[in-house]
Amino acid sequence: MIIDQIILTITSILVVVAMFFVEFGQLSMLYIPELSSLPIAITIILLFIINWGYFFIVEYFSGGRTIGKRFMGVRVIQDNGHSLTLLSSLIRNLLRIIDSLPSGYLLGIIMIFFHSKHKRLGDLVAGTIVIHERKEKKKNKSTAIEKEIAARGLTKDDLVIDEWTLKTIGMKEWNLLKTYSNRLLQLPVIERKELTKEMARILYPKIGLEIDNKSNRDLENTLLILYLLLKEEWEFEL
Repeated sequence: MIIDQIILTITSILVVVAMFFVEFGQLSMLYIPELSSLPIAITIILLFIINWGYFFIVEYFSGGRTIGKRFMGVRVIQDNGHSLTLLSSLIRNLLRIIDSLPSGYLLGIIMIFFHSKHKRLGDLVAGTIVIHERKEKKKNKSTAIEKEIAARGLTKDDLVIDEWTLKTIGMKEWNLLKTYSNRLLQLPVIERKELTKEMARILYPKIGLEIDNKSNRDLENTLLILYLLLKEEWEFEL
């Protein structure tokens, strides 16, 4: 929180200074001109958007991590262990206003100290929790599907999908894709092709891709790359 507040304080100061420059063109240490109400109102609104929107937007699009959380190795997730949703991020950060009462985040600090899972009010209402991330341990043995993906030379960089599109894929689709990937190598060829086509019909439209004129191998490769992309968000070690 201290790291994030330093970033926001510096940003807020720059916004106020920029407002003076835009309004008067030049600052003077000896003369402070009278400000009209419109620039002040615009600046106040802009500062509110920056200070509240920073946590809401950055947490949602960065997997539950602000810059400060990323530096400290913590992140926000849902109580069920899945990634932060747009609504959860909106609620928990909107309630920062209440958690900061009466000043200095006192109510939030008291809640975190006494709650069994160290939750503030925003986390209780939004159904979220802040967790410590463990560093990924090196595995001596890769799973069968991981070996297959490596053998095909597939990486996450082979499929370019914007962050917003990825966020539209929910738990139901992830569970389908996870089951598909884990069963892929165990199925007979005919069943494997049919399952791949069915998965492609479900998931391709969600990521803006067409199925037409693609071989079964291409369909499989795209689904496996999508599996890699989603695994980072939906299945991590706590």
